[in-house]
Amino acid sequence: MAEPTGQCKPGFGILPVMTRLPLQTRVILLVFLLGVGGLTAAVWRYGYLQALGQLEQRGEADLALASDRLVSQLQLYQALAVMTADRPALMGLEDPARRALAEALLRQVADKSGALDLIYADAAGHVVVAANPGMIPVDLGQAAFFRRALHGALGRGHGLVGPLKRRAYYFAVPIFAPGGAVQGALIVVADLEDIERSWRGSLPPVFFTDSDGLVFISNRPDLLFWHRDPGQLGLTRPEGATPPLAAGQIGAHDIWQLDWGPYVPARVLHLSRDAPLVEMTGEILIDVAPARRLAGLQAAAVAAICLAFGALLFLATERRRTLALANLVLEDRVADRTRALSETNERLRLEVVEREEAEAALRQAQAELVQAGKLSALGQMSAGISHELNQPLMAIRQFADNAAAFLARGRADRAGDNLERIADMAARMDRIIRNLRAFARNEREPSGKVDLNKVLIQAVELTEARLKGAGVRLDWTRPAAPLYVWGGEVRLAQVFVNLINNAVDAMGGRDDKWIGIGISETGARLSVSVTDSGPGIADPEKIFEPFYTTKEVRGDEGMGLGLSISYGLVQSFGGNIRGANAPGGGAVFTVELDRWQAEQAA
Repeated sequence: MAEPTGQCKPGFGILPVMTRLPLQTRVILLVFLLGVGGLTAAVWRYGYLQALGQLEQRGEADLALASDRLVSQLQLYQALAVMTADRPALMGLEDPARRALAEALLRQVADKSGALDLIYADAAGHVVVAANPGMIPVDLGQAAFFRRALHGALGRGHGLVGPLKRRAYYFAVPIFAPGGAVQGALIVVADLEDIERSWRGSLPPVFFTDSDGLVFISNRPDLLFWHRDPGQLGLTRPEGATPPLAAGQIGAHDIWQLDWGPYVPARVLHLSRDAPLVEMTGEILIDVAPARRLAGLQAAAVAAICLAFGALLFLATERRRTLALANLVLEDRVADRTRALSETNERLRLEVVEREEAEAALRQAQAELVQAGKLSALGQMSAGISHELNQPLMAIRQFADNAAAFLARGRADRAGDNLERIADMAARMDRIIRNLRAFARNEREPSGKVDLNKVLIQAVELTEARLKGAGVRLDWTRPAAPLYVWGGEVRLAQVFVNLINNAVDAMGGRDDKWIGIGISETGARLSVSVTDSGPGIADPEKIFEPFYTTKEVRGDEGMGLGLSISYGLVQSFGGNIRGANAPGGGAVFTVELDRWQAEQAA
């Protein structure tokens, strides 16, 4: 034997790799591959059976469609025979003149219906008149379908007619004499080739065999006149040759392997169905190649997944084994260095203790700084809230005195008005206190439907005393109609109070002090702008950062948290706030809020 031209390098290929593996690993791999093979075969068979079931359902529907189509087309000729048999022109044919008229009638009906021939034969089976004389034998006395018609029933049959041996189907209808006896029969000869022409090639191979096993009708002309011997599954060609056929069972399905020509698949699912109305049996051959391909794809997918999973598992196992070997080597090295590291660790423990003490001190300092900042913010808010609560308290006292005076005078209606105002002031104080408590506890009231006009009115009322004390002119017109937005009433009022107070602080030391409040619509939002005549914003990018302020930090000044808090409140409503310098000088802060809609509350 000649030597191979190329040689494999040692260590490459599956077998060398397998030989380097431990025996236990090789056994596991072999069992795994056998399991994958068995699972793949099971998946292929299951998928094949599922696909064959679907093919069988579709094939039964196709065979039923072909049978129904054949029966319905032949029944047209049956109805033609029944209707034509009652024509008076077929009576009294002893007269040659009436025979000529009857022959013309039959020829006219044959031309219009496409029938091969229409024949009237007497009780002895002799053809009296015909549309195409000579199409069938003159003597019909021995034909089974004709004898059945003579007994008063509808006769049917099939055979070859004419010099061209055309395949035909017969319908024989009895013709009764005036006394009730059968005097003859009308025979309609249907052309089967014309019927096949309308459905040839539209279905898988379909053929109809008669009681003698002869293929008399088919949508594949190559199968015509093949016959099946008794007890035989396959068919035999007219010349006597029997093409190969291997039949088998896949589940409950009959699978044939054929070599019947280029127009019949090599591997088919065989189905049969009786067609008693035409006294034949319909059979269909469905190509199973799509079912095999589908089952193969399913099996290949399962095999690929299993092999991929097995490869990953194998790699993980090998990696673990390699790591275990490496660990043995490392353990020796670690043992050598443990003694040296023990002394180093002792020194590190002392350093860790020192670092932990330093970190604890740092955390304590940070906590104290955070608490101090929070107390400062609460102190600044408490000072403003105390001023805001003082006015309602004074008003409540005044309204209470007025109510007492009105009651003393007997004017209960005026006293009731003052009591309602006291209730309003108490509710206002309750909202302010609730907002302060929420800030202290880091809580939030639920957002909902808020009247923006009402919020602005509250903010202006809260800052009105300071505006007058600082000599600031407010340019603002109270809207007539309510404008509803999505937010929280108290928190939103706090935002505008902060903006107005910041504007007042910014205009300190100026002669012309002016604040303008405007409302505009921007698409689906409402925008509120607060403009002042101050020096403007030095760094608009940092204006909302925590602890950023341009004011001196004194006991009565803030820590730079007001705008940062306002920014967070507006963001919590889904809105936006921005600051910029006004074109004519000063600063302008714009608050954008979403309009309130019914679906938001749903």
